[in-house]
Amino acid sequence: MPRPPRSDARANRAGILDAARSTLAIDPHASVDVIARSAGLSRRTLYGHFDDRDALIRELIVTGAQRFNAIAESVTDPDARIALARLAARLWQEAAHVQFIAALALDEAHVEHTADALAPLRRAVSQLVQRGQDDGSFRADLAAPTLSRLIEEVARTVVARTVVAGTDATSSGAANLAVRTVLSIAGLSWREADDLLSAHPDITDVPA
Repeated sequence: MPRPPRSDARANRAGILDAARSTLAIDPHASVDVIARSAGLSRRTLYGHFDDRDALIRELIVTGAQRFNAIAESVTDPDARIALARLAARLWQEAAHVQFIAALALDEAHVEHTADALAPLRRAVSQLVQRGQDDGSFRADLAAPTLSRLIEEVARTVVARTVVAGTDATSSGAANLAVRTVLSIAGLSWREADDLLSAHPDITDVPA
């Protein structure tokens, strides 16, 4: 059996990831040298943990995906409409605080890797859509896999455009728009979305 990494090696790896997050948030094109200096380590030490810059970015995507997958698991509302709205809001709020990772994850160079890392979330969305179709909450003119994919693609477009435009994605208004967009794709009218969000204002509350 391989020996577990020493505590200093684990600390170095964690430091590199933290430095990469903070550095790339300021400059998405920051080099390995810049990230290593930010972590207070040599370039050689960084390469001892990650083969190259892409490997480092993939690790950031994986750790971010784990948080998204955990959010999907935490949403347990029995009403499919509320569950979808809450899931959309929580994912949006999480993505809003790590917009640079969201941008990197949505880059064509990392889409396939991102899809693999987010497999549990995608399954949760698919199951939720199927449940909503079964109880008549969501549109049934599209097969569940197709509707799930459409919701994913629309959400991806909204996030990407927000990152590019520099919109304040952490605002409650941005979260509200994201949730309404997802509900609309699922088949709810704007009045139905209004009623749902009015009855459950906590869904789009943005933590201070």
